[in-house]
Order: sequence, then structure tokens, then C-alpha cells
Amino acid sequence: MNFKDQVKALVDKALEATPTLFLTDLKVSADNAITVVIDGDNGVGIDDCIALSRAVEAPLDAEGADFSLEVTSFGATEPFVLPRQYAKNVGRTVQITTTDGKVQEGVLKGEADGVVTLETETREPKPVGKGKITVKKEHSFALSDIKEAKVIIKF
Repeated sequence: MNFKDQVKALVDKALEATPTLFLTDLKVSADNAITVVIDGDNGVGIDDCIALSRAVEAPLDAEGADFSLEVTSFGATEPFVLPRQYAKNVGRTVQITTTDGKVQEGVLKGEADGVVTLETETREPKPVGKGKITVKKEHSFALSDIKEAKVIIKF
């Protein structure tokens, strides 16, 4: 088993104890610098990162491995990498870029069976009379058609 596979097995084992947490990225450089990025259905706290770090670090130290370890939470503005992240962000404003380059921003309504639903608001002319009204529309995107999706943070 190579070093990266060994680290992945340790991370997977540690995450089994907390099913609300999941791995989004694992990198092991040539000089054994390990970067573990986790996300959670209910967010990730510093205690989660510390617990995972200890669970990975202790067995590697016992073997006398030479490494550095960084455990971080998934960035708030990073593009989603797993379908599970859509469920976590229901109700938030997201920006979806499709594989054909179209960009759509709206409120994430959910993901089911590989289809993401987004609700948008547009201003359209009134059917009768002058002025405009706000119209809500739902758009569906297959996960395979989404190039990038990320949360839009508004202050």
C-alpha cells in the first residue's frame, strides 16, 4: 500500500465515526505534505478538524513516517465537488455554470436523482398595464451538465 492509500484509509476510518462529515479533497505531495479537506452536512468545526488530524497523525507517527499534516474545512466560496454538498446548501443563493458556459444564479431548492433545482426571480412586464412584476421560475440542471456550482455570499 502506498503512502497516499494509507492516509486515505486512515481518513476514511476516522470519518466513519462521524457520518455527517465527508472528505472533499486529499492531497499528498512528493515530500509527504498531506492536505485533507473535509465538509459536513451541518458544517465543520475546529474540533472536527482536530479530531481528524489526531486520528491520522497518531498511526503515522507510530510508524515513524516523515510527513506534515493539514486538516481544513471546505471553503465557503469553493465550487462544489460532491452531490452531497447540494443538499447541505439548500436555501442558499448559488451560481451554477453549465458545461455550455451559461451562468444562472438563484436559490438552491435541492438535488434529487442527479438533478439540481434552482429558483430564480426575474422582473417581467405586467400582462396588463404598465410596470413590471417579480416572477419566480424553477430551473433544473442535470449534475452531468454542471461545470461549476458555488455558494454566493451576500452581505
